[in-house]
Order: sequence, then C-alpha cells, then structure tokens
Amino acid sequence: MGKTEWALRWAEAHGAEIVSCDSLLFYRGMDVGTAKPTWAERARVRHHLIDVCAPAEPMDIARYVDLARAVVADLAARGRPILVCGGSGFYLRAFWGPVVDGVEVPAAVRAEVAALDAAGARARLRALNPEGLAGLDEANPRRVTRALERCLASGKTLLVLRAEFARQPGPFAGHPVRLTCLERDPAELPARIERRVAAMLEAGLVAEVRALLAAGLARNPSAAGAIGYREVAAMLAGRLEPGALAAEIARNTRALVKKQRTWFRTQLPPHRVLDAAKLRDPAELFP
Repeated sequence: MGKTEWALRWAEAHGAEIVSCDSLLFYRGMDVGTAKPTWAERARVRHHLIDVCAPAEPMDIARYVDLARAVVADLAARGRPILVCGGSGFYLRAFWGPVVDGVEVPAAVRAEVAALDAAGARARLRALNPEGLAGLDEANPRRVTRALERCLASGKTLLVLRAEFARQPGPFAGHPVRLTCLERDPAELPARIERRVAAMLEAGLVAEVRALLAAGLARNPSAAGAIGYREVAAMLAGRLEPGALAAEIARNTRALVKKQRTWFRTQLPPHRVLDAAKLRDPAELFP
C-alpha cells in the first residue's frame, strides 16, 4: 500500500480529516497524472485543499498558507484531528516554520527584473550581495528572479533577509506537529515508477492533458511543467515521439524522486522514518 491508503486508514481510525500539501492536487482536472485521491477515497475521509483552483490559475505558498489556516482553524474548532499528507516539501514546510517573508514587491520592481535575461539577473543579484548569495541555487532562474525582486524591494541583502526570515514564527506555530516520513527501498522504486507510468497512460493521461491544454494549462508554468504533463504536452506538440513518452516520464520521475529523498533527508525537522512495505497497522504511523 502507498501513503494514500495508510493516510485513509489512520484518519478513519482517529476521526481525522486530511489536509493536502501536494502542489498539484490543487488543480481541477489534474487527476490521472497526479494520482489524486478518487471520489471513493474522498468519501471515506473528508479531504481539504484538493480541486481549489483551475489549471490556468496559479497557486503560491502565500495563498496556500491562507487557505490552510482557514481549514486548520475550522478543524480545530470542531475538535477534529488533522492529518497533513503530501510530498511537496515547500508546502509541507509551512506546518513547522516560516515560509513567507512578508516583503511586498511593487509591480515596477517586477517589471524591472522581468526585463533582464538570466545572466543579467544573476549579475545584478551578485552586485547587490557582495557578501554572497546565502546558498541560493543560481542555476534556478525562478529563484534568482524572486531573490532579486526581494533585494530590490527591501533594500536588503539576502543574508539580512534570511536572518529576519528565520526569526519569524511559522503560520502554525501554535499547533503541535508530529512528522512521519514513509519510504521504500530505493531498489524497488524503478519498477514501481514504471508500473505507475503505465497505469496513468492506460487511464487516459494523454486525453487529460489535451483537455487541460484547451483549458489554459500552458498559462500556468508550475502546473504545465509537472512531470507527466510536460512530456505529454511535448508529444502533442510534436517535440517527443509517442514511443518515447513512457520512458521519458519514468526517467524524469526517477530524477524527481531522488531530489525529493535528498530534500526530506536534509530539510525536515526531527522525524520518524518508516518503511512503507513493512507497515501493518496505521497506529504505527504516530504511536
């Protein structure tokens, strides 16, 4: 069994409701390629923050925090245990620390940064940060852009912004958090990934992506760039041979899994790690 079924069993046993922190389950119509909980699964346990926006409508961490706060407040008021479930680290982080720095970026600053190419943005950012970029991934254009916008808007360096950010309380600081990470033997993952890709394609992933593109998916780079969706879109545009589709999705999924495992190993606060293949009872998740 995977994390969805274990989450359902734990929630059923404790009268809990599930809050999603998966960055793709927000989008209506992105069902097959995200392995979104089915309607039958959602009938077993009430889920929150699934299907909250259209595929062309961007979602960001600030909006997610606002939505999650409202859900958590409602569940707490009703005395319901809360089970947060998902693998999107940036959204998951909101439940134990700060994620929004509060810097307001004026439209003029965004336009100024948008006019720069990648090399120009990096050069400008380095010039504003003579003491270094505080470990920023310079190979990620989006992170460089956001960092430059914040430096220009605040008049502060990344080191100062990071120090101020670290002193902020998290949005859920008043709630106790217990964290469990489900893992599998890395040797099992390639075969599981191939089976999942085959199942998604058989379930209609290509038709799903075709409908989403017609609904404006390409206007939302985060959703359009998700694994499974971007490869099918490339195939439909003639940039990828149909016969290579499954292998390309599987290859990119393996790379993502490797990245996620590294992130969870290095970025999570103290937590329990369980082998999903050895679980026998949902009570083992949070004893």
